Amino acid sequence: MRPRPVWLVVLATALPMFMATLDNLVVTGALPVIRTELGGSLETLQWVVNAYTLAFATLLLTASGLGDRIGRRRVFVGGIVLFTAASAAAALSTDATTLILARAVQGVGAAAVMPLSLTLLAAAVPPARRALAIGIWGGVSGLGVAVGPLVGGAVVDGLAWQWIFWLNVPFGVLAVPLALVVLRESRGPDRRLDPLGLLLSAVGVLAVVYTVVRADAEGWGSARTIGGLVLGAALLVGFTAWQRRAAAPLLPLRLFRSRGFSAANATAVGFSFGMFGAVFLLAQFLQVVQGLSPFEAGLRTMPWTLAPMVVAPIAGILTGRVGPRPLVAAGMVLQAGALAWLAAVTTVDVSYGTLVPPFLLAGVGMGLTFAPIATAVITGVSDADHGKASGANSTLRELGVALGVAVLTAVFTANGSYAGGQAFVDGLVPAVWIAAGVVAVGAVGALFLPGRRPTPVAVEPPVVPVPA
Repeated sequence: MRPRPVWLVVLATALPMFMATLDNLVVTGALPVIRTELGGSLETLQWVVNAYTLAFATLLLTASGLGDRIGRRRVFVGGIVLFTAASAAAALSTDATTLILARAVQGVGAAAVMPLSLTLLAAAVPPARRALAIGIWGGVSGLGVAVGPLVGGAVVDGLAWQWIFWLNVPFGVLAVPLALVVLRESRGPDRRLDPLGLLLSAVGVLAVVYTVVRADAEGWGSARTIGGLVLGAALLVGFTAWQRRAAAPLLPLRLFRSRGFSAANATAVGFSFGMFGAVFLLAQFLQVVQGLSPFEAGLRTMPWTLAPMVVAPIAGILTGRVGPRPLVAAGMVLQAGALAWLAAVTTVDVSYGTLVPPFLLAGVGMGLTFAPIATAVITGVSDADHGKASGANSTLRELGVALGVAVLTAVFTANGSYAGGQAFVDGLVPAVWIAAGVVAVGAVGALFLPGRRPTPVAVEPPVVPVPA
């Protein structure tokens, strides 16, 4: 079979990613409208966001493992179908409970799309053009980040909130046949399921993410928070121990012998924690403190959100020439500097012109980070392990996002509040300083990424457990 054009492969794998990214961001901006029309408490409506996040983060590793066993394209397409159907159900919801259930199902579909998108892309593109393809894929996927605040703002400013979900339906209808025609089916070397590994990983991640999401409301020192974190940690330690013994492990621990894989994941956690935790608060600053409408705030963040679309494809091209290390390190340094800049200049009456340079710097840094990290994750392991590697990376990044939002919100709450502009800034500034520090630590981790030609980890036979 003749190889498909790179642009067509990128479109087939990135379009579903665009749907999932766009939908997650626009819902946050549309919550006020949804609350007005459907009713419900503020805590109930928070679950419109949290239901998606929990299902998504919990099942990423499970979905990639199932893809290795029963077919990556099959699970990927199934995820698109599920996400599209759940989007229609969300648009038709007449109460908050139904909407929350639909959002949870969307999260399940997105969990099948996210890790397998990169795996299928890597399998369909020759190694010589893989870095370029991943760069374009990152730019297209980043479009959801760029237009998400704008679409969400337009909804809040007067459009029917149902359209944030109806928009997914035509994308899904196009994405399914495109994936079936363009992408080839592939599987991992392990065809047997690891049911205990699936259970331990899913419940462990669920316990950690749920506890972190609820920690700000429950209190970080409360018995529920401590108990939830201890339970999640115990389950994940049990998962790690089982993976050493499993005949067909869901996540072979030998992958972490790859310096590129380990360093890329550590850097990705720092990136997700710092940047997305800070964005969560900074996006609110423009509305709460400066009185802008959601749409106006979305427009003003464009220097930040559009830059990755331009920079990511360029970074993808350069990755094949210079390797991921200098690009990711530079990107993380730019992002840490941008956050420190924002923390230093943010006041109640700061002018928009003062914010544009650090916004742009942060966007360029994100563009330099997206594609090279994805490249480092899969080129540091064998082709047969791409699905497992991508699933692990996606899971760790989502844990970083959840931790970043929760921890930085706790810092914000300890130092400020929503009581007024100055109170908001008093909480925002220390939180952004901490975000800058975490991203700076991630920049140090990026120095351990491989050079231009990372060596894949050799595939070793699985260790069969010996009965006691």
